Amino acid sequence: MSRDDKKWLIMRAVEKLFTSRRLHEITVDDVARDAKVAKGTIYLYFKDKDDLFLQTALCAFDDLREALEQAVPADAPFDDQLAAACREITAFFERRRQAYRMIQPEDARTLWHKGNVRKAWKAKRRELVGAVAAILRRGIDEGMLREDLPAPMLAHVLLGLLRLRSWYLAEHPEAEKHGGLLLDLFLRGARRADAAGS
Repeated sequence: MSRDDKKWLIMRAVEKLFTSRRLHEITVDDVARDAKVAKGTIYLYFKDKDDLFLQTALCAFDDLREALEQAVPADAPFDDQLAAACREITAFFERRRQAYRMIQPEDARTLWHKGNVRKAWKAKRRELVGAVAAILRRGIDEGMLREDLPAPMLAHVLLGLLRLRSWYLAEHPEAEKHGGLLLDLFLRGARRADAAGS
């Protein structure tokens, strides 16, 4: 097993433990036991527990961005690209729910960090937003989306809607039947076409 394989096993162990425990309840000993590595091995890759959680969450950003790049066909029409992106982001949140749950508290914690940690977090977040924004920019260029809103802003809105949907579905799985409505809400806005003032 290579060094990179061990690092991957350690980070997957963190995600698995996060299923049933909160960040402060997970110890490095727990991670070592679940990853089936010596505790000292963890410190070959991570300087401390905070670094372990941060790198695991940052890796999730990379995994989602790479999944998007693979799932969205470059030569497809904008509507198909957007639908594929939404499906992949939603599937990622389902497939890697623990990683997604880790990202949320880490996102809040990085507000208090300074220097390299905050820079690394913002850079990974920008890469993900950039991947979504590239799809939306195509929609703007083709005249399908509003020109007065920057693509990165629209990307943040779409990602936020998909995150909220994931949270909601975790508690209300029956709402899955309304999945297409979210994309419609994003594309058309919340106002009904026949509502007064439209």
